[in-house]
Amino acid sequence: MAVELKVPSLGESITEVILGQWLKKEGDSVAVDETLIEIESDKATADFPAPVAGTIGKLLKKGGETVKVGEVIGFIEPSEAGSATKGKKAPSAAPATAAAPAKEVPGAKSPEPTTVTRVMPAAQRVLAEHQLQPQQVAPSGPGGRILKEDVLAHVQRVATPVEASGRQDEVVPMTNLRKKIAERLVYAKQTAALLTTFNEIDMSHVMELRNQYKEHFQKRYNIKLGFMSFFIKAAVEALKQFPQINAEIRGNDIVYHNYFD
Repeated sequence: MAVELKVPSLGESITEVILGQWLKKEGDSVAVDETLIEIESDKATADFPAPVAGTIGKLLKKGGETVKVGEVIGFIEPSEAGSATKGKKAPSAAPATAAAPAKEVPGAKSPEPTTVTRVMPAAQRVLAEHQLQPQQVAPSGPGGRILKEDVLAHVQRVATPVEASGRQDEVVPMTNLRKKIAERLVYAKQTAALLTTFNEIDMSHVMELRNQYKEHFQKRYNIKLGFMSFFIKAAVEALKQFPQINAEIRGNDIVYHNYFD
């Protein structure tokens, strides 16, 4: 009999979660406690392990969808071993003696390790919007996870340059977790004592460059070459590399810009 995959509770006040990318597809075999999908709430992100060993049956929900706690998102057809272990915790592995090293076969290639790239739910939606595969994006999250920022940075790098007059925005809905973080940050700003920090930087190279070209610049443009020009150039280049810093929040959406003011 098929085993239901029900969304577990991640906390007392959590009623719904967002699904990440399925790490298995229908028909794939799966071991007990093997991670099937990541689930994200407004407080935490957790792995959803397989309750039994068997074969993935019908998957009812797709990555990126919002579902209720306790809702059935798919089924597993248990194997005989999986049925026997259902409801039981997998036994811990017994200590084993060191195995003898495998003999190398001349001319044989070492098998390439197989890895599964984990994609956060917010990143999964952006991947779908741009028709990208996880393998195309370099992950920067913990444990090799792909974050939404990684996808946006990839899009920014490979995007076709637009005309100077083209001012385009990309609207991405905030995840529940990001909404909660935003609420807490606003609360902290309103209630906590805030301080300003200052960092010193070495301006010697900029000053040398300015001294070298300031007279030529003033003769050509009839205006002095100040330090603000260098600051603006550095800021724009930084925003190109980290587009999320150039974004703004509108309601429950994050708006990314392809221009710099």
